Amino acid sequence: MIPTVLSDAVLAGLDPEQRTVVTAPAGPVCILAGAGTGKTRAITHRIAYRTLTGEISPRHVLAVTFTARAAAEMRARLGALGATGVQARTFHAAALRQVRYFASRLLEGRSMPELIESKVRMVGLAAAKAGLRADRTGARDLAGEIEWAKSSLVEPGEYVVAATKAHREPPHDPAKVAEVFAAYETLKRRQGVIDFEDMLRAAVWGIEEHPDVGEEIRAQYRHFVVDEYQDVNPLQQRLLDAWLGGRNDLTVVGDASQTIYSFTGATASYLIDFPRQRRDAVVIRLVRDYRSTPQVVGLANAVIRQARGNEARLRLELVGQRPPGAEPELKIFPDEAGEAAAVARRCRELIAGGTPASEIAVLFRINAQSEVYEEALAEAEVPYLVRGAERFFERPEVRQAMIALRAAVRSTPGETPLVQAVVEGLAATGWSREQPPPGGAAREQWEALAALVTLAEEYAKAPAFEPIGQAGAVQRDVTLTAFNDELARRADQQHAPTVAGVTLASLHSAKGLEWDAVFLVGLADGTLPTTYAKTPEQLEEERRLLYVGVTRAREWLWLSYGQTRSGSGRARRPCRFLPQLERHSPTERAGADRSRKPDRKRSQVSSCRICGAALLGGADRKMGRCPTCPSDLDQDLLDRFTAWRAETAAGLKVPAYVVFTDATLVAMAERRPANPAELLAIAGIGPRKLGQYGAAVFALVGGAAPAEASSKNFEN
Repeated sequence: MIPTVLSDAVLAGLDPEQRTVVTAPAGPVCILAGAGTGKTRAITHRIAYRTLTGEISPRHVLAVTFTARAAAEMRARLGALGATGVQARTFHAAALRQVRYFASRLLEGRSMPELIESKVRMVGLAAAKAGLRADRTGARDLAGEIEWAKSSLVEPGEYVVAATKAHREPPHDPAKVAEVFAAYETLKRRQGVIDFEDMLRAAVWGIEEHPDVGEEIRAQYRHFVVDEYQDVNPLQQRLLDAWLGGRNDLTVVGDASQTIYSFTGATASYLIDFPRQRRDAVVIRLVRDYRSTPQVVGLANAVIRQARGNEARLRLELVGQRPPGAEPELKIFPDEAGEAAAVARRCRELIAGGTPASEIAVLFRINAQSEVYEEALAEAEVPYLVRGAERFFERPEVRQAMIALRAAVRSTPGETPLVQAVVEGLAATGWSREQPPPGGAAREQWEALAALVTLAEEYAKAPAFEPIGQAGAVQRDVTLTAFNDELARRADQQHAPTVAGVTLASLHSAKGLEWDAVFLVGLADGTLPTTYAKTPEQLEEERRLLYVGVTRAREWLWLSYGQTRSGSGRARRPCRFLPQLERHSPTERAGADRSRKPDRKRSQVSSCRICGAALLGGADRKMGRCPTCPSDLDQDLLDRFTAWRAETAAGLKVPAYVVFTDATLVAMAERRPANPAELLAIAGIGPRKLGQYGAAVFALVGGAAPAEASSKNFEN
């Protein structure tokens, strides 16, 4: 039996559903985990619980993730729980490790082919052989199509039929794409190289066709955990089945509502069918959301509640666990430039108010939207980084810094504190800790090197001794040489540090991440959903993409779009998946009766006099500003308005709100109208109210007492 102390440590702080995950018996377990429900916590505690009880050995566990970052986090959590020795790797990393280990046996003494990181260059050569002229963008599109085919276990000769059945929209005629695909495979063989899909296939082939290899691998790995199971493609599932070899000790965790990679071959069908394929499977739902405020959770539920299709069968209704927070802000701007400028201003305000720049993200549907936000943030002198562009350790300034730090080892005295040694080493690149440069792009580069210093600080503060299994511990080396080794290890695993800047990212690359404040921008039909989404299945994936974006926010969420791209042209409709925006949109709704004459008054759009956003709510239109924009209320004037209204209502023997509502009084006390045009500009005030009370209002604004103003009621 597990000791009581260890039992309490592993089970402490878990909610009832998480505890059920942790203590579930061996065998197939399917965890349906909504966004922010603590899935990583649940599965790492499950692994730790089983290893610490002695039910399984850590070295017999393989936990599979989809990113190196997630694998590193899982290893760190398992280590903190005392479950050392568990292998946590991506599908590709696990396959590469196995293929390299068994290469001499599988290749009969031949050396292992070189693994190419990117298909683009070779696909471009293959396209030329097939008679296509493809620039880098065109080659990248063809490479994506080939990657889909290989991940879906489709051969070149099968591509045309498979692409038609899958409703693919390839960049060229399907027959031509198949020709490029075949030429690409031939080029690889001639040059003696393989790609990532080949590596996965080699791992499958090694297990399925070489019984001795399969037996050895299955003896090593007996218990499997797969994270983000909704993103598995047929090739990865084939490898997982080969690892299992008919055994059933498999725990999977996923959320069908976060299936957003079907264009790469990923499918939620394995998650959806898991209970049917494994009749004795235990299915557990995690719905308590610990990440986001109830307001954000409510919007996420509203977005996904209308979902249709197979994935919607496993839809989860999240239950927010955090204290209440701010309502999501819904904003409409005249154009994209105005939207970007407003976002940049708000980012600057958030940072000035204490929100770290690294806890702010601007998320968009396509990477091409990034440029206008980069320019706006640079203009506002807000530091930013673009996620999904260059990998951190591949950035020129980071590579130069790592070279400088390795060179500094020779000239740095051994007794120099690590952080000081790193700062002095970076000085050789021109970096100075004391003086961040102005401008967004330059600040982005500065912050990248500052992240290395922060990493050195964390490395220096880590425990002086590292555990090494059950045998004991070894003293850590905190010299510059050891830190350089740590950087090399992180670069190899693409385990990047946190950079202090506002994150600009596509919704796809934001998957698995979270921030305190999130801006979801460009939420217009044609962008989200994209014009390329035409089938019901494609449209549902676009809905799920918005759901993923909403659930990235912990505390504060902004949703916006520009009515036009550049201030002219046809007005765009708001994203159809946002009921709030669609219901209050000033744009004519799809399917409306076009035979009706437009109501000119209703079609007018009120804008915030402070930030320029369209005002959606009636009270906001009266105020002439967003509820979150600063108020310039004249409290003395409001008191006099209130007293005058009471006296006037009593004289007319009507309720006070009949004269003016509370919101109208506040709007007048903020805007202080001095003439008829300014009073009529306040929503809800028309010619009749102007004639009845206009003179009294102007008198009060001019400083008159309530009784004096009452005498002016009904003056023309």
